[in-house]
Amino acid sequence: VQLVESGGGLAQAGGSLRLSCAASGRSLTGYALGWFRQAPGKEREFVATISWPGSNTYYADSVKGRFTISRDNAKNTVYLQMNSLKPEDTAVYYCAAVQKSSLVIRGYDYWGQGTQVTVSS
Repeated sequence: VQLVESGGGLAQAGGSLRLSCAASGRSLTGYALGWFRQAPGKEREFVATISWPGSNTYYADSVKGRFTISRDNAKNTVYLQMNSLKPEDTAVYYCAAVQKSSLVIRGYDYWGQGTQVTVSS
């Protein structure tokens, strides 16, 4: 599975961005999908996950109520809608996939290359 993120960029605090992650090489049928982020000098951290086929989601406390993860199974794509952005959301965001139908917080097998999100105050 190859994953390619897009949609990152610069936003002002309080603004919104929508990240996309398109998969190729294999259908994401039966795969849980997730978003992670890594800020400079920090370890990569979990942001959100969505089960197969998309009925369940789970979020890190730091983004709950502001970010929404969703998936379009026909397009083999997962999204992360980010609202009410804060400067501390600045990071490289990665999507990930694993062949499990339930919610998954760790243990992903496939990763994208990342997309930069910068939030200015």
